Amino acid sequence: MTPFVSPVLDGFDLPVARQLERSELIRLVEHVAAQRELWAPHLDVTATERTYAALHRDAHVDVWAIFWRPENDTGWHDHDTSSGAVHVIEGALEEHALLVARPERRVRYTGGASFSFAPSHIHRLTCAEPAAISIHAYSPPLWRLGQYTVDDGGALHRVSISYADELRPLEAAQMPAAA
Repeated sequence: MTPFVSPVLDGFDLPVARQLERSELIRLVEHVAAQRELWAPHLDVTATERTYAALHRDAHVDVWAIFWRPENDTGWHDHDTSSGAVHVIEGALEEHALLVARPERRVRYTGGASFSFAPSHIHRLTCAEPAAISIHAYSPPLWRLGQYTVDDGGALHRVSISYADELRPLEAAQMPAAA
């Protein structure tokens, strides 16, 4: 019997039974982005909000297509124990990296650009053009994420959420009261 090979991973030489390194995640998102037939059927050109589709998930990696609209904002978040990579297919995304005692660092990624990050990286992504399409991969697969906000006193607060919850900016009023 021939083992099943996911169409997302077909033709991509993945390491066997281990988490992917950030450089391998970059190669994977670029591989998936080049195969329009994998993500284009999930694109809803009439959507007015960010939409997304899970393209693949196994014990070592998951892959998503995200379709962005103007002013979409993930809010500040981390990826718990997962490293990640993003490839922008069309449009532009702006990554805002959270820095301590300094203004956030912003980097604009346009179509054809890729970037990666470690699990501890706290960032937010926003759509920097009227629309954008991106491919995201995480290893190990996402299970939990940390979502952040800063209260009026300047304290940083984290809430753990499921990978199935949509990321949006978190207001300080949504946080449990501090002890």
